[in-house]
Amino acid sequence: MGSDSKGQLSRVPVEERLATYALVIYIPDPLGRFLDDLRRELVPGCNPHAHVSVLPPRSLGADWRAASQQVQAFTAGRRPFPVELGEVGIFPETNVIYIELRSGEDELSAMHDALNGNALMFEEPFAYHPHVTLAQGIPPGEVAAVHELAERRWKEFAGERAFRADRAAFVQNTVGNCWIDLANFALGAVG
Repeated sequence: MGSDSKGQLSRVPVEERLATYALVIYIPDPLGRFLDDLRRELVPGCNPHAHVSVLPPRSLGADWRAASQQVQAFTAGRRPFPVELGEVGIFPETNVIYIELRSGEDELSAMHDALNGNALMFEEPFAYHPHVTLAQGIPPGEVAAVHELAERRWKEFAGERAFRADRAAFVQNTVGNCWIDLANFALGAVG
């Protein structure tokens, strides 16, 4: 998922916005910057912004503002929590290369389950599995080599592999597959 994390919503014409939304927790730098650089190495030309999805991409049964209000009401009562990244894996159904979570999975799953209803309800094609995507859409013959490179680069990373999940962003996709921030929510913030 690429992103315009600067919240430049007004610069994206309405006709270029798709009816696809997600709720994500961005990974702060320097870990986020490393993951973005790694993703660009694995998938040249992508526009990444390292994150963990709370609600994977979906269409909405209501206006995004109603969905946003649902997120705001929920996140105001949630406390920030630590997330630690683990090993590199591959989802066999899709050949998506990702980083598994070592901690934070229970909290993210609880958020997903609580929010996947009302204005945000969506029948997802796969069971929710919190992770950090590194590469997708890879030609089948290249998956093993890309996975090996991802593992090698991840082992070379000497920085902190954990971060504090304290904010969520409600995002929308565009025709150029650039995700824009619609609203940001601090976990534990009073509405």
